[in-house]
Formats: sequence, structure tokens, C-alpha cells
Amino acid sequence: MTPISNKKILLGITGSIAAYKAADLASKLTQSGAIVDVIMTQSATQFVSPLTFQSVTGRTVFTDNNLWGDKAHILHVGLAHECDMYIIAPATANTIAKIAYGFADNLLSLTALSYNTENRYIPLIIAPAMDAGMYSNKTTQKNIHILEDSGVIIIGPDFGHLASGLIAKGRMTESYDILSQLRYLFSRSENLKGVRIVITAGGTQEPIDPVRIITNHSSGKQGYALSQAAIDAGADVTLISCPSSIPVPYGVQPIFVKTAMDMEISVLEACKKADVLIMAAAVADYRPLRQSSQKIKKHERYLSIELEATTDILSSVTEQRFRIDYPKVIVGFAAETENIIINAQSKLEKKHLDMIVANDISAPDAGFSSDNNRVTIITPDGSIEKLSLMSKIEVSHYIINKVLSLLQNK
Repeated sequence: MTPISNKKILLGITGSIAAYKAADLASKLTQSGAIVDVIMTQSATQFVSPLTFQSVTGRTVFTDNNLWGDKAHILHVGLAHECDMYIIAPATANTIAKIAYGFADNLLSLTALSYNTENRYIPLIIAPAMDAGMYSNKTTQKNIHILEDSGVIIIGPDFGHLASGLIAKGRMTESYDILSQLRYLFSRSENLKGVRIVITAGGTQEPIDPVRIITNHSSGKQGYALSQAAIDAGADVTLISCPSSIPVPYGVQPIFVKTAMDMEISVLEACKKADVLIMAAAVADYRPLRQSSQKIKKHERYLSIELEATTDILSSVTEQRFRIDYPKVIVGFAAETENIIINAQSKLEKKHLDMIVANDISAPDAGFSSDNNRVTIITPDGSIEKLSLMSKIEVSHYIINKVLSLLQNK
């Protein structure tokens, strides 16, 4: 379940070449569990067939032809009042001008006028798409400002190649990015609204010289999945991440670090005002005692590197909590290869954690780099809960629900 699941979303499509992106957006929304109704202007049907949208949503597509049916006098009212969100993507300069000044000469703009933005949790959303000169035109910019002042949310446009061959701002935002923003908007009323969560992700990198590092196999997938799950639950999320190619979930505040020392500084500072810390990062236990300022050349058969222990970040956080009472809940991770439960329980007790998530990183079907995980959740009261193999996003939603229970008990 995501914040979009079972939501009724009305998708308006206007006459732009970017209408093909709207088909992908309608498909992604439907796959996310939304109930998607589509309104197309007459111009939009010249670019993409209504049958395309009916095929990906499984629902009737509305066009201006429906204005003259036996339900025409209530159709626009029903569409506007029954949906949880109305998004127009793509929105041409012509449609933006109509909505800004209250014109209602087609079903799409008529429905927009009926969509009362003042009394709704989710306002009207518009994703512009047009050529560079049209978007930068003073009249278009004025119309966009009028809409923003009335509470309409504008998504994009992006910079890139346009149909004219120009490279400029005017491309409709990609459907994945629009979906992420819609997901975020729906999440703001969920159970963890206002709760501040700090999550760490990835494997730290300890430099040996300007070329080489000591690191580990952590991909950051579990930490990033936890960030998405926390955002979905309504929380305000800070993600402290080691280098990763994974996109940061929309709405998450990222802080990028490399070394264990960098992470410690960022975590301690972020936790001063945090309700929850989830320490999912794989932090190096040791770092080179000395870092060479130049690349170490291969002269000898053997090379010895003296190592020193890094600071235990979780212990530092629990010490800080004794002084300032934040964060309220601290969750650790234990990546083990043997004696998983015993080692995790020991870490839970020594570091005064509220919960620890243990997993066997030697398992071939889970752990580092995998999209799946098989974890055991342990709490100080002696509870040991072994979960079956799940996707990391499923594991994350389960953990976030456990965090909610811990906060309520606090």
C-alpha cells in the first residue's frame, strides 16, 4: 500500500506532443493502485487516442463529446467533486491561460473551474509543457503566477530537448518525478505527520590514498527504501547517505557523506531535533591510521596498512540522548554472518537501542545489493520477530509501522 492506493485521480490532458508522457503517467498511477479517470481536450485526441488511456486505466475516457450527453449538466461537477486530486499534465499555454482567467469552453477547463481549491486538501496541479518561447513569454509567466497565487501547484517544466529542436525549459516533467510528487502530497496526512526521522544509508568510504578506499558491499537500497516508507507515512525525513546512484525519494532532505567521521558529525547534529534515528548504514569499523597524500605505487609484493577503530556512532547517539532526550527512538541494524540473534541482542543491549533489525548478509537471496531482505526484529523486552523474505520496500514499511508503535509507547 502506498499513499496513492485507492485514491481517485482525475488526469486532464491537453493538446501537446507531451501527451504521450501522460499515457505513461496514467499507467504508473494505475499500477500504484490509484483509480484514474481521464479528460482529454479535442486537441489532445489528435496526439494520442482516448483508447490508449482507456487501455491503461481500464476506465472510460471523457472528451468534449460528453458535454452534449444526457448528463452534461452535472458531468463536470461530478468529476471535480468526486476525485481526490485533479492534475492537468501536459498543460499547454492555452489551457493555462483559460484556467487563470476562468474560461470554461471545454470539459477540461469547465471541470477545473468546478474544482474548488480553497476547501480541498490537495489543490489543483498543473504540469506545463510548451516550447521555450511560449513558456518564457511574459503573458504565460503572468498566468502561471496567477495560478500559483490562487493555490495551484505547478510541477515543472524541465530543461531539455523540445519538439522545435531547441534545448530550453519547457519539457513536461517525467512521469516518474510527477508520480513521486503526487505520492508525497498524499502522504502529508498520514500517521507520522510532523515526526522527524533521520535515516542513514550506504557504506562509508575510508581513504587509503587519493585513489583507493576501504569500503563494503552495502548498496544503500534498504536505507533509501526506509526513507520512502517514512515519507509515505507522513514523516519529515533526513537521509544521511554515503555515495549512491539510487534516486533520493521526493520530499526527503539528503545529506551526503563519505567517511565514518563525516557520518558521525552529520548524525549527531541531525539527531538534536529528531524523534527517530534509523541507523541502516554500514559504517566502517576501521580506517587507515594514516592517509597517503599521493597514490601509493606498486613497488613491493606486500603492503601493510595500519588501521585504527572508528567512533561507534550509535553509542555516541545514545550518550547524546541521555543529555538532551533526543531522539526518542533509536533503531540499529546488525549485518551478521553467524550467531545472528545472539550478536544482534548483544548490540541492542550494549548500545541501549529501542529496536534492532538483524539480517544474514551471507544469504544468497537477500542482504547487500539485493532488492530483497530477510530480517529479524528484536526489542529490549525479549521479543524476536522473524520475517519471511520480502522486498526491501515491504521490509521498510513493516519497520516504520513498528517505529510508530514505539513512539506511541514513549
